[in-house]
Amino acid sequence: MEQTIHRFGKHLVNIYPMVTLIPAHLAYLRAAGHSRATLRLRRTQLCHLADLLGRPTAAPEAAAVVAVFAAQDWAPATRRSYRQAAAGFFGWCAAQGLFGCPEDLAAALPAVRMAKARPRPAPDDVWAQAIGRANERVGLMLRCAAEAGLRRAEVARIHTDDLRHDPAGASLLVHGKGGKDRLVPIGDRLAGQLAAVSTGWVFPAPGGGHLSAEWVGILCGRALPGKWTLHTLRHRFASRAYQRGGHDLRAVQLLLGHESIATTEIYVATEDTAMRAAMLAAG
Repeated sequence: MEQTIHRFGKHLVNIYPMVTLIPAHLAYLRAAGHSRATLRLRRTQLCHLADLLGRPTAAPEAAAVVAVFAAQDWAPATRRSYRQAAAGFFGWCAAQGLFGCPEDLAAALPAVRMAKARPRPAPDDVWAQAIGRANERVGLMLRCAAEAGLRRAEVARIHTDDLRHDPAGASLLVHGKGGKDRLVPIGDRLAGQLAAVSTGWVFPAPGGGHLSAEWVGILCGRALPGKWTLHTLRHRFASRAYQRGGHDLRAVQLLLGHESIATTEIYVATEDTAMRAAMLAAG
């Protein structure tokens, strides 16, 4: 049945179910430069939605899609992610003239209300425990997140060619989300550890290429105590960069590779002493 996805004649629209269109939609996302992790997530979400909708052979009514979303006990972030998957898929179908999909189906899905997230930087004792537990390789992964603010996927993709040296000091070319690279200044200790790695991927996979982002997260999660994650080390980096770098939120935004400065604000924790000083100054 999946072989039909390359023959999108309109006569097939009402014969084959929604699931047969998913591979072609994923190919479209791949052509747009979405990461493998995003493609895997969208495949899982869209297949689940197809099952929840009864594997329809034509575009469902907007009310049916809304009813499916209303029946799920999803966390807000999960609900928003599913909405993005559904809106992207049905919007793509409408643009391609497939599945009998009306242009307004994606717009009919209600926006998801999200509570403002709070920064969760890993504290000093968590950082000390993680470094104490980690071997040399995992320790380097942890330092790339805590000392350079890298995401796990960015850690996984570090290559020895990405290390830069100029009169101002060492920098690392970071391969960010959506194919957007950025140059991040790094300290001499981290630069020295990266320079000591043999030429090639800094974290190679046994079968070739580099480790996956998921595996980097698992390895670092084993070293971090409790529910702390590699991403909380990125929060730690952001908070320390803001507090010790002159409270320059724009600079932190560039270091983290965020599209919006509003996202950066979620990462930056304000010290209690700064809050108290602000309160006293206002009194």
